[in-house]
Amino acid sequence: MKIILIGIQGAGKSTQGNLLSEKLDIPYLSTGHIFREIAKEKTPQGRYIKETMNAGILIPDEKTIEIVNEYLSRPEYNKGYVMDGFPRTTVQVEAFKEKIDKVIYLKVSDKEALWRIAGRGDNREDETLQAIKKRIESFHQFTEPVLDYYREKGLLLEVDGEKEIEEINQEILEKIK
Repeated sequence: MKIILIGIQGAGKSTQGNLLSEKLDIPYLSTGHIFREIAKEKTPQGRYIKETMNAGILIPDEKTIEIVNEYLSRPEYNKGYVMDGFPRTTVQVEAFKEKIDKVIYLKVSDKEALWRIAGRGDNREDETLQAIKKRIESFHQFTEPVLDYYREKGLLLEVDGEKEIEEINQEILEKIK
């Protein structure tokens, strides 16, 4: 099964992604994690990704598509995956040729997302208030049309992301069966 998780930063995508990966026995892939790993590299690409993320700007579509396709060509993703952080724009949706089974939208208000991120305690270098606010704006501007695209295709499942973790997970599992 190939599942995409979509939600604003702080919606709980990685929490649910890891739970689904475990329960469905398929790998979890987070573009945010991939980009943070690349940002640690002492290469021109690593520096570019780091600076872009720290500014709260989305990695350009072409670069994101290239990196995601490279990862998904690996054998561990052949039987399925849970992916979060991609696609984030309509350009990425149109360039993405994988056949997706379900797209899960974890609905969380901007206020709740900010509250959760502030309360993490392990804030990353790319989680300044300014960068987070910029990402939230980007979500509304670029990713909401992606939700419309998947809604029209009949693939979108909306889940209240402000419930308890187990409740959210149960709802997702029920909806994807």
